[in-house]
Amino acid sequence: MSTAPVEYGAAVDRYLAAAGLGPASRRIYRISLLGWAWPLVDRRTPTGRDRRGAHPPAVPLAALADPDTPERLRRGLTDRSTTAQPSTLIRELACLRAATAWWLAQGWITTDPALDLAQPPAPAPPRPPNCARAALALQAPLRELTLWYFLHESRAPVEHVLALNIDHLDLAARRTRPSTTTRLSWGEGTARLLPLLLAGRTAGPVFVTARRAPATTPPADRCPVTGRGRLSYRRAAELFTAATRPLDPSGHGWTLLALRDRDALT
Repeated sequence: MSTAPVEYGAAVDRYLAAAGLGPASRRIYRISLLGWAWPLVDRRTPTGRDRRGAHPPAVPLAALADPDTPERLRRGLTDRSTTAQPSTLIRELACLRAATAWWLAQGWITTDPALDLAQPPAPAPPRPPNCARAALALQAPLRELTLWYFLHESRAPVEHVLALNIDHLDLAARRTRPSTTTRLSWGEGTARLLPLLLAGRTAGPVFVTARRAPATTPPADRCPVTGRGRLSYRRAAELFTAATRPLDPSGHGWTLLALRDRDALT
């Protein structure tokens, strides 16, 4: 049992000298342990740029025996959890526990204030937005909105929906005709929009481009009334991603798979 140092910082130095750590580890331990000096005197630990070059307060080692010290450390840990990564908190807490256990073994402290100190649970991550609900609420062109409702309500692959022709649809029954290879059904949203989208057209693709198709476009992929071509998967995906970019926290926009959120209309 050696003579106890008077000051917390000196106790940190003595512990690190005896711990047999490499230079890099010793530096990390020192930063972590000195960071606890602020909570020990009920002060907030500096963060970011403020922490670099900040001198920790002088703390008597005897302060660790204060009955209020565990609570001060707990408050400090909770405060750090709002700005530090969980891995950083785990490291800083492990450093403190190792040091206080060593000081206790040296007889420098009589109680271990870090013994019952536990890392606060990480805050629950925010619930991701219901992408389909958000997309279907957009003020989008009729063609896009109809396609999005159709994809959401039918749960069908995008390519199957884009391959539909008008004569495949049984609008009254809200499903494709029995003779159609792909059997699909849809809900109220699609049923409300489809007649508006198809007004004046009785044949050709259900979903068509905004411009007339090139002369080389096969007749099966061209509207006989407007001359517009069948909407491609790539273009449909581009339009959806562009429309949802303002909704996406990352700023990238979503893919059409986002329309598979089931509870968008509940």
